[in-house]
Amino acid sequence: MGVGVFVGSILAGSGVILQQILSITLGFLTGFMLTGSTMAINDYYDRGIDAVNEPNRPIPTGLIKPSEALFFGLMLAALGFLTAAITNLQCLFLASLAWAIFVLYTTKGKKMGFIGNVMVSMCISIPFIYGSFAIERIFTPASCIFVAIVFLSNTGREIAKGIVDLKGDKSNEIQTIAVKFGATKAAVVSAGFYLTAISLTSLPWFLGLVSFWFVPLAIITDIGLASAAIVLLSKPSRETVRKIKNQNLFWFFMGLLAFMAGTIP
Repeated sequence: MGVGVFVGSILAGSGVILQQILSITLGFLTGFMLTGSTMAINDYYDRGIDAVNEPNRPIPTGLIKPSEALFFGLMLAALGFLTAAITNLQCLFLASLAWAIFVLYTTKGKKMGFIGNVMVSMCISIPFIYGSFAIERIFTPASCIFVAIVFLSNTGREIAKGIVDLKGDKSNEIQTIAVKFGATKAAVVSAGFYLTAISLTSLPWFLGLVSFWFVPLAIITDIGLASAAIVLLSKPSRETVRKIKNQNLFWFFMGLLAFMAGTIP
């Protein structure tokens, strides 16, 4: 998420000038710490689910007390809000909004299934918008397309994760697509989001919003995500999805690099 803020600032500006380095650094720290905060708070609220789905995590194993995780999460949140406030008031507002959405997801939205998936993707997308706020630039067309791709591809990943967590989610009455309609239908919906995201990657190039250097990395990213979608559809098992969701983090990172490369003349 910290890198996401940096990429957002690159996409919103024509390069980074010296005066913006401090703001971008603060933005990186905000994204880094608020993400850490929400992950710790999520582990606190998910400790019962993790006892079934992920028993080797710190809280289920007893390595970390629930109260310690919650305190750590709130401490990171305070530091993240501080760095956002130092940047500017717009950044503080956006940071507070993102953190509030994720906490709402953790406490309420997770049980709502697909709506919860959308809430997570909103939080994943916001750092790229935050980057333009940090350097006080207008949100560009290239940034808009990139955020749409991030939102769609991450929603696909979140839906697929429901297949991995099917057993624990069902026992805790979390209404994911996998719980309500089965793993196969969840895989179809997930693959649909991946393929829709892929369909948008050609727009920046055809609209002249990026340079040629965007193309090679974008093609690699598209091939990776398309392959993941095909494997997911062919075998929507817990083991397959667990492997794919980790691989897709790499393809997402390649997509970041593609858009960054596209700013090179």
